[in-house]
Amino acid sequence: MTQRPQHQETTFRPFSGWLMLPVNLALIFGPLAAIIATVKDHRHPLWYVALAFTTLFGVLLICGHFVISPNQSRVLVLFGRYRGTVRDDGFWWTNPFTVRKLVSLRAHNLNGKALKVNDLLGNPIEIAAVVVWRVKNTAAAVFDVENYEEYVAVQSESAVRQLAQSHPYDAGHTDVTATSLRGSDEVAHELKRYLETRLEQAGIEVIEARLSHLAYAPEIAAAMLQRQQATAIIAARSMIVEGAVGMVEQALQRLAEKQVIELDAERKATLVGNLLVVLCAHENPTPVLNTGTLYN
Repeated sequence: MTQRPQHQETTFRPFSGWLMLPVNLALIFGPLAAIIATVKDHRHPLWYVALAFTTLFGVLLICGHFVISPNQSRVLVLFGRYRGTVRDDGFWWTNPFTVRKLVSLRAHNLNGKALKVNDLLGNPIEIAAVVVWRVKNTAAAVFDVENYEEYVAVQSESAVRQLAQSHPYDAGHTDVTATSLRGSDEVAHELKRYLETRLEQAGIEVIEARLSHLAYAPEIAAAMLQRQQATAIIAARSMIVEGAVGMVEQALQRLAEKQVIELDAERKATLVGNLLVVLCAHENPTPVLNTGTLYN
């Protein structure tokens, strides 16, 4: 499929509306005053016809006035040909047969709805994004797409789906990519890059794009929560065991250095077991008093 070249915006310089307004008013009210002044002179009918056409011409010319507010523009089309874009705010005049399409240059917010898609691992998730955009090329926005606001909404949804299918929900579950959907900065930059590629044809500039909603789908949310809790518990237990082993090693070393007591292998094993139980127990241990010896 051959892609048509993009329309490029050109600047159009219209006439000042304040300079044309007295001319238009003179063409409207001048003939009317002449008709009233000469109605008793019984002039030739063509005289009155000419004055009437002059008045109509003035009314037609006054339709060429238009106003542009700050951060707005007008795309001018005359008999099917693109004449240019007026970006300067003010009161202007141009050919009254020119079609003047208003295009806002202000920043727009697109708050996308939550989409249910599968991530890289096939897990159903809910995801939504907020996109801040504005029109950069007014000619492309008007002539290259049917409705540029609807085009932004549809392409943003497509970009979010592509992003979700390229990353897992959580990090560490796959070796294909190191970035998960919860890596906010990296994911935001990637989403913006996807949008810029898709919206360039419509002359749209993407200012910012970020995920506004990310969650597992309701049917697997409980199971995934249990998996996250199990992962957190295992990580905590591993840290506790690692710290307990270090403390036991330090205790044996200090006892040996200070020569408090000499322990054989069996007594060391008993001491290590007791210390690990005390340090790694989920609840406070209950001490047992031994009135005999370790060998009884």
